[in-house]
Amino acid sequence: MLTLDHLVAAGTSLNIATEWVGNALTELPTGNGKHKYFGTHNDLWGMGPTCYLETIAIDRTAANPASARWFGLDNFVGPPRLVGWILATKNIRDTLTQLGPKFGAPVKLQRGKYTWEISVTKSGELPFGGYGPALIEWHDGFHPCLDLSDSKCRLQNLHIQHPDAEVMQSLLGDLINDDRIIFTKGVEKISAEIKKEQKLIIL
Repeated sequence: MLTLDHLVAAGTSLNIATEWVGNALTELPTGNGKHKYFGTHNDLWGMGPTCYLETIAIDRTAANPASARWFGLDNFVGPPRLVGWILATKNIRDTLTQLGPKFGAPVKLQRGKYTWEISVTKSGELPFGGYGPALIEWHDGFHPCLDLSDSKCRLQNLHIQHPDAEVMQSLLGDLINDDRIIFTKGVEKISAEIKKEQKLIIL
């Protein structure tokens, strides 16, 4: 089965994306890093033992990558918003074979003790026009949630709205056992309901 690993919000700069999420959660990020391969950088919030929230943007101080940046960042414009949801798998190659070429190919990355493979398309865009999931396989037992302070925020629901929502659900439904992920037919949008104590936050 695939499990929800993390959510990704992007901005035209990391400061803009992180301020947007930080203000909504009233929490500062407790992790950060750089991705040399894609020329991006990020901030992280822990949301329990198995899920986290990431803000990401192009790192203007980094060299331009040899390939398209992930999460469609080369073409990102407008206000900060959720741009991705990532499902963890125990075997990314088998899962990609099952889902088909539109989900991309695995790219192996390392940062410090973390080593992982993530699915990336040649264009950098996620499947279904940027609204389908990426896949990730973590190696060696290390995962960001083990090191992030708990923000006390918990994902309640992740809404994936798309004209082809039924196709997406048919393709992924048997592989995901998570009632929080809700597919709805409509204009493309990713949104999340996050609970912090008694407050419900919408991203």
